[in-house]
Amino acid sequence: MSTDFKAEVRENIARIAADERFSRICEEWTVRSSQLKYSYNFEWLGLPIIQLPQDIIAMQELIWRIKPDVIIETGIARGGSAVFYASLLKLIGKGKVISIECELREANRAALANHPMSGLIEIIDGDSVSADTLAMLRARLEPDDVIMVCLDSNHSHDHVLKELELYSPLVTPGSYIVVFDTIVEFLPEPEQKTRPWGKGDNPLTAVQAFLAGNDDFVVDENLTRKLGVSYAPSGYLERIR
Repeated sequence: MSTDFKAEVRENIARIAADERFSRICEEWTVRSSQLKYSYNFEWLGLPIIQLPQDIIAMQELIWRIKPDVIIETGIARGGSAVFYASLLKLIGKGKVISIECELREANRAALANHPMSGLIEIIDGDSVSADTLAMLRARLEPDDVIMVCLDSNHSHDHVLKELELYSPLVTPGSYIVVFDTIVEFLPEPEQKTRPWGKGDNPLTAVQAFLAGNDDFVVDENLTRKLGVSYAPSGYLERIR
């Protein structure tokens, strides 16, 4: 990519970020799309990925740039994100995905096991913040691994903050820990609350608490501005040292 084109992109992002009308439209669209479960509509290589296309593109850019040896994922859901990460690592020519889930449904386990990308995906059954799970994870890592972490399991403040405290030391300087569903802080409370997290108790509040006591990570705000719409606003955390 030429220097001139990179400069043009930077100017374009700055112009977009300064456009108040565009920002309002993005905010309204993001909230409404979440209420309509818009992200449930997409698959990656045949499995539901349950992410916004914008966040999928952002992850692709980061993975291609970082070229990690290991992508650690907490929360498997239906398996599409694990397959997505694995397929990018396949293109890069190295690496594996370690996915952690405490309650993986058997149908989803079978779908992953039968997928062409299964050889690059290792599953750890367990609570992402338990000592046993962390021990099993560390046993699968090598000292020189370039590591990236994606947090997408229980979205309560306490759980995500604990994940950040436990997994952030594994992240390689220059790599990222990505916290999904920080958008929860901006969503109106539903009439019937079915999950424990919500305004004031969610991944974004956990990110804010984590960063208040950790100088090794910063929010990649440029990435958030560039996306416009994202379910992980201020959730892309770069390790700077």
